[in-house]
Amino acid sequence: MLFHRAIAGVLSLFLLGAAHGADMLETVKSKKEIVIGTEAQFAPFEYLQDGKIVGYGPDLMRLILADLPEVKVKQFDVPFQGILPGLATRRFDFVVTSVTLTKERADKFAFTVPIADATTALVKRKDDAALTDPAGIAGKTVGSQAGSAQLRALQDYAKKLQADGKPAVTIREYVSFDEAYADLAAGRLVAVAQSLSNLATLVKTRGDIYAVMPAPIGPKTYFGWVGRKDADSAPLVKFFSDGIARAQKSGQLKELQMKWFGFAMEVPTDAVPVPQM
Repeated sequence: MLFHRAIAGVLSLFLLGAAHGADMLETVKSKKEIVIGTEAQFAPFEYLQDGKIVGYGPDLMRLILADLPEVKVKQFDVPFQGILPGLATRRFDFVVTSVTLTKERADKFAFTVPIADATTALVKRKDDAALTDPAGIAGKTVGSQAGSAQLRALQDYAKKLQADGKPAVTIREYVSFDEAYADLAAGRLVAVAQSLSNLATLVKTRGDIYAVMPAPIGPKTYFGWVGRKDADSAPLVKFFSDGIARAQKSGQLKELQMKWFGFAMEVPTDAVPVPQM
């Protein structure tokens, strides 16, 4: 009896060790489920349509996860401000939402290779003839999403204008970009700072209201997806990075960009770029 108990104890410890030794990708495969965090208020990347999350990101995710046909996706739609904290506390296995690559984020999280261009520009009301270039926001009120890299680019640009002797920019922060666009249309803002890729689509669908100022206000930046920065998550991040790179090589990434944006973007998929902000 004691011998059998000893053997059972050793076996239990072995199985426990094996379970702890499984990385996140192996865990996803064994559970046949992956938990994804998304902010579905970022058209055309991710947004809600008839109660479903659709867009460029979900299409690309499904393309990559086709290599794991038995794995089902459990996807949570949360405000952007809760995306990275939720990943850090293991509410999600991985983030499939468009996160701008920055130095601060790259220090804490593991990015995939880029999925799209994230360089920041301004959108204004189409009938605003007074605002002809980005520097014209000096002394005015401009909005962006709280916690976003686009807000950071706007803040840096506003500081630059003030250092050049121009009036201070008043910056309003919003939970979502849709709220900022609404205030812009209502005249409560003169502009909204957002990525050029998002703005091109906004103007395509609402060109009667909005106009893009194409000169960027921030450095060249990219959107990527994000995992935790640890050995456990590294294989899962690599799985998605490799999938993005294959889609780029096959032309499928370009096809999805044409479908959702109406134009293709040059993005490096051989390695994660060095953050420029």
